[in-house]
Amino acid sequence: MTLKVSVVIAVHNPGKYIEDCIGGLLRQSLPTDEFEVFFVDDGSTDETPARLDALAAEHPHFHVVHQEASGWSGKPRNTGLDAARGEYVMFVDHDDWLGDEALERMYDYGTANDADVVVGKMAGIGRPVPQELFRVNRPRATVENAPLIDSLTPHKMFRRAFLAEHGIRFKEGRRRLEDHVFVIEAYLRAKSVAVLGDYLCYYHITRDDGSNAGFQRFDPAGYFGNLREALDVVEELTEPGPLRDRLFSRWLRNEMVERLRGHRLLKLPEDYAEELYREIRGVVVERFGPGVLTHVAPMQRVVAGLVAADLYDDVRELAQWEAAIRPTGELTSLTWENGRLAIGFGAEYESGGAPLVFRREDGRDVLDLPLSEKAREALDGQGITLDARTDDSDVDLVVRNRDDATQYYLPLESERHEIDAEEEGAFRQRITATAVLDPETAAAGSPLTKGIWDFYLRIKAGGWSKECRIGAVHGEGVEPGRLAALTGEPRRLVLPYWTDGPGNLSLDVDQHTNKLEREAVVLVDPAAATVAEGSTVRLPLPLAVTGEEAVRLRFERKNVGKFAADAVADGRTVTAELPVERLTGARWAVRIGLPSPDRGEPKWTRLPVDVVVAADGTAKVIDRHIPPAKPAPKPAPKPKQPAPPRPLWRRVAGRVKRALTNPPKKS
Repeated sequence: MTLKVSVVIAVHNPGKYIEDCIGGLLRQSLPTDEFEVFFVDDGSTDETPARLDALAAEHPHFHVVHQEASGWSGKPRNTGLDAARGEYVMFVDHDDWLGDEALERMYDYGTANDADVVVGKMAGIGRPVPQELFRVNRPRATVENAPLIDSLTPHKMFRRAFLAEHGIRFKEGRRRLEDHVFVIEAYLRAKSVAVLGDYLCYYHITRDDGSNAGFQRFDPAGYFGNLREALDVVEELTEPGPLRDRLFSRWLRNEMVERLRGHRLLKLPEDYAEELYREIRGVVVERFGPGVLTHVAPMQRVVAGLVAADLYDDVRELAQWEAAIRPTGELTSLTWENGRLAIGFGAEYESGGAPLVFRREDGRDVLDLPLSEKAREALDGQGITLDARTDDSDVDLVVRNRDDATQYYLPLESERHEIDAEEEGAFRQRITATAVLDPETAAAGSPLTKGIWDFYLRIKAGGWSKECRIGAVHGEGVEPGRLAALTGEPRRLVLPYWTDGPGNLSLDVDQHTNKLEREAVVLVDPAAATVAEGSTVRLPLPLAVTGEEAVRLRFERKNVGKFAADAVADGRTVTAELPVERLTGARWAVRIGLPSPDRGEPKWTRLPVDVVVAADGTAKVIDRHIPPAKPAPKPAPKPKQPAPPRPLWRRVAGRVKRALTNPPKKS
């Protein structure tokens, strides 16, 4: 059997976090004789070495290499790379984990496309991951036709022979951004890179203690010295021109400009922030020409221009202004149509609690930025305008799994609106859109899995791309459309609901929680429930169904029994024939059973009504909160009449009888 994949995990004191990593490896769908795992323990001092040794003893395809602490990840990764025997090698962090079918799917996708590098879709749990790269599958991706440059972490599959042919290895020693050097060289030398965007392969998490390496403060001089090594690779393997400029812009955006914006800059100690700024400016002036700036967003271009002009005070002033900008959204409609949920919404940016304002100058839409006159002159001298690019503004609505951060973009149609502001020549921009969620195809053509799915609105406007929850602000017409629906085959319940606290919109798929009773059943009016023709019960229960749906009702009484009946839901009522002969003479709680494919049987939910069946078989429906009628009190007993006094002759006769019957006592 061909050994298809070698998985290399550099390990150092992971503590509890390695358990998810181990669990993901043990659940792989790839047969155990087709992949191997190398844990390279880099001098761990916790219980990890013993845990890994026990694991390897139990699973022959798991291996452990123990070495003295190197102090950095490069040496352990190279140690595992040297030991690897699979056709592909995949690098995994010890506190992240793989999707259950990740190795099999990535290997099959890579071999089908003869790829030197296979990039699997990532989910970030508490940390950012690329979004645009994974919108679609990309079987023939390159740095020219796909945003590969947005993903420079090594959590990918690399053809082992390809790495060996070109001598591509991790830099050893304490070097920041060694991943960038490794991955960008692989991208630029690969004859084919395949991006698998329709299956979530890798879960990238933030530790509870915030100890992930990427979150730690670094030495600016060393960091940006190492960043130059990645730029050196790009210069070696590309020609001067637009491609090189676009690749360089990735480091300008992510590693430099974004560190000098908004809260990210302001939360740093001032002396450290200024040291960081100085090192960034050194790289900008030394390595980036004007062409690089054309590949970044307008606000990023402004910050880069201020850095090039050495206007640090303006950089800080701009950061304070940007820190007050946030995205906002209003939910305007919810409507189920043929098993699909149409979601209408409006979105715009706010600044300091008021709508963000743009200006028109000389026929252009510009950002109204708090810049000094010196800063404006410096930017003008570099050809950097303050254009807002409002024509490029757009929105996305994504649905994201609360447990594992899997997310999918929803198809939508949007429209931009300009609304005049109070000041002359100023306006705000609002984007309206309608997105459509089909629970059976939303997951890249597949059904959404059972669980809680949250909605996130992402606004791209004015050089910002920010996201927020949606639903806490909504119009009056939204609530009537927030109905539970039965979708798919086999049928399952999909329930839009408001989250506790903020009241954001979320989706419960396949009755993952008991929200049905709290969010939908509470809308039922017990007074509208009826019993017709003696035994046909009709209960109001608004469901978004087309035609009729087969469901179940169950009538329960403690210590007596549970009796089920077939029922039909038509979107307004649930109708069933009462099993009167079983219910006669008692009051019964009523539950509705809605299908749940995950359980393989209905899930039962209490309704706000009870059914009362009299001794003669007549039935009625009452509010469950009405206490049972107390039995009629028994009539009070008549007071006893005192006995009439006995006549004298009867008293004398009694004494004589007692004297004759009882002999006198001896003294």
